[in-house]
Amino acid sequence: MKNETRVAVVGCGPAGLMAATVLSEAGLSVDLFDTKGSAGCKFLVAGRGGLNLTHSEHAESFVARYGNNAEIFKKFLADFSPDDLRAWLRRLGVETFVGTSGRVFPKDATARDILKIWIDALGKHGVVFHYHHRWQGFTKTGTPIFITKTGELLELPAKAVLLALGGASWPQTGSDGSWTSLLVTKGVHLEPFRPANCGLEVAWSEHFRSRFSGKPLKNILLRCDDQQATGDVVVTSHGLEGGPVYALSGVIRDLLKKTKPVPLFLDLKRDLSLERIQEKLEHPRGKESLANFLRKAIHLTGPAYSLLREICSSEELNSPEVLAEHIKNLPIPIINTRPLAEAISSAGGITFPEVDENLMLRKLPGVFVAGEMLDWEAPTGGYLLQGAFTTGYLAAQGLLKWLKLSIHPLPPHPSTQDN
Repeated sequence: MKNETRVAVVGCGPAGLMAATVLSEAGLSVDLFDTKGSAGCKFLVAGRGGLNLTHSEHAESFVARYGNNAEIFKKFLADFSPDDLRAWLRRLGVETFVGTSGRVFPKDATARDILKIWIDALGKHGVVFHYHHRWQGFTKTGTPIFITKTGELLELPAKAVLLALGGASWPQTGSDGSWTSLLVTKGVHLEPFRPANCGLEVAWSEHFRSRFSGKPLKNILLRCDDQQATGDVVVTSHGLEGGPVYALSGVIRDLLKKTKPVPLFLDLKRDLSLERIQEKLEHPRGKESLANFLRKAIHLTGPAYSLLREICSSEELNSPEVLAEHIKNLPIPIINTRPLAEAISSAGGITFPEVDENLMLRKLPGVFVAGEMLDWEAPTGGYLLQGAFTTGYLAAQGLLKWLKLSIHPLPPHPSTQDN
């Protein structure tokens, strides 16, 4: 049965779409707004190169990925977990599988396929989409206001509002953070947006930059502070990119506030111990070049060798003991992170003390928030999307509670089987 209660969801990313799903399936009349001309722009960006929806690791390890907000997300994920997400996707008609890394992907569907199925399902539940509508705040009576592409103002008589406007990374997808001033004027406290899961800047020499930009450093270990990550890294004209770099970018970003540069230590031969490398480097190389010697002795080639030459002095390169230390612990001076607009995600936004347990703004009763508007961050690997889906689900359930309607969890489904 359709309820006459009308609610507005602002933002057509994963959090907003999930919220609209919960609210429309509870029978409410849902109006869904987005500043872009279509839904899910950032969701489609996330799907480039394979859509990593969530992760299959144990719950305790999963929640730890949310860092300082781990305890908050422990409660959140208890209500809408990775298993719940996979079960909902199956109900939507999308099968998933667990990859060798533990990451969860759609089995036979792209991000665009899922988005189309999802939008069609929302349409069947009566959700009305309003594209090219930018949220402009509220009237004195609390009615949300939107401006259209043609400059017209629209006031929607909604009983409640759920905001899922994103953070400030990838602004071309619509998540440009322009909404912040509208909430600050209402007394809502926000932390400034900062880049997360981003590249790092190094002041390479022109020779190294021109010759090795775009080249990979394979199977290395990176350390900074008490954090480490492993995998492949790409040398870029501005510095370093890649999964392990993104994993450490948050701790490096925070250290850069205190000191510059921040040393990022690289283990270029993680399959060999320091002692074994020292032993091999003690062998006389005669007239053989250092490059050839390292290639034959420890299979160190390409950008890795040139990176040593970029960082080390001639004296260090010619000392077997010191060279071995640098191969296992090469300090790369990081001078900055890449700009927020280039980051995969953002930290900052509405602090959790500003919302109640149902993700309603304490200073704006009837206004709920979800997704990257909130001040949390997580690494890539499925944790970002899961956080968006989960907070969208919880904010929608909170809205139902506030309207004194019965809670409508998404219908149960048989356990999702790993494939």
